[in-house]
Amino acid sequence: MIKFGVQLWQEEFDSDGLKKAWREVEDMGFESAWIYDHFYPMSNQTSANILEPWTLLPSLAAETSTLRLGVLVTCNSYRLPSILAKIAASVDVLSNGRLEFGIGAGWYEKEYRAYGIPFPNLGVRLKQLSEAIEIVKRIWTQEKATFQGDYYTVKDVHSYPKPIQKPHPPIWIGGKNGKLLEITALHADYTNIASCSPDEFRRKLRILERQCLRVGRNFKDIKKTWHGSMIIVDKKDGLKREVPKAKESSTNEGIQKMDFDQYLDKVIAGTPDQCVEKIQRYVNLGAEYFIPHFPFAADLKALHLFMDKVAPEFRGA
Repeated sequence: MIKFGVQLWQEEFDSDGLKKAWREVEDMGFESAWIYDHFYPMSNQTSANILEPWTLLPSLAAETSTLRLGVLVTCNSYRLPSILAKIAASVDVLSNGRLEFGIGAGWYEKEYRAYGIPFPNLGVRLKQLSEAIEIVKRIWTQEKATFQGDYYTVKDVHSYPKPIQKPHPPIWIGGKNGKLLEITALHADYTNIASCSPDEFRRKLRILERQCLRVGRNFKDIKKTWHGSMIIVDKKDGLKREVPKAKESSTNEGIQKMDFDQYLDKVIAGTPDQCVEKIQRYVNLGAEYFIPHFPFAADLKALHLFMDKVAPEFRGA
């Protein structure tokens, strides 16, 4: 069965509104709900009120009982891996074993610079990510964890309680860089390939398959997921209004520079029937789980429309 989660951006809601939204998302039948790891908004048409995600997550978990939850994705650079392991284990315990652990190498240079966080080149950030995941896994699963790397060192870390989920919460690695897909092959339960066209999704999965072969991992053991914007409209002509609005509101310079068709290729957009058709293209390539963000959908109407008209087409898939 194809699964569907949803990402809600912190700045789109106040704290009470976000709690209400999570309860509603669970009632709608989404498998998971996610927030993101940013300190600056990803839209220039929302507020700058962004609660820190790992602080926020336990309060959202308390509002639900079955909904899986996580941060899509945690920026490795923002927290030492040993501390992140402790935080995430605590959230897994507080949520009674419902944490999905999403992590990536980080990318938003403006945010790094503003907060005084070192922003090394991508190659270094990827090496740091690989070391960090190894440390987190050791802390979660070993009585005393020790690791000596080029960037991180821990010695005899005694950390309890361990996560409820065994051997540990599922690990989602977000991104599509070739070296990152090697890290995914080594460590991930889920590969989260964000904001890409079907053709790009196909190419990235081929790279991941080669990386799995190289490191001796069964490619089929890694679940394939898609994340990006989903713009769902009642009528086709609504795209002419909603797509430019979503694109132009983004604080991501790469998205801003795309033309209409380029952006449309990387998102899932259209009427419910058109969204079904686009999702099916990804499913045909191997996608098993979709985590959309619905722009300008704080009233959750788009989420209801999606779960009423689109998701049922895949529930038996």
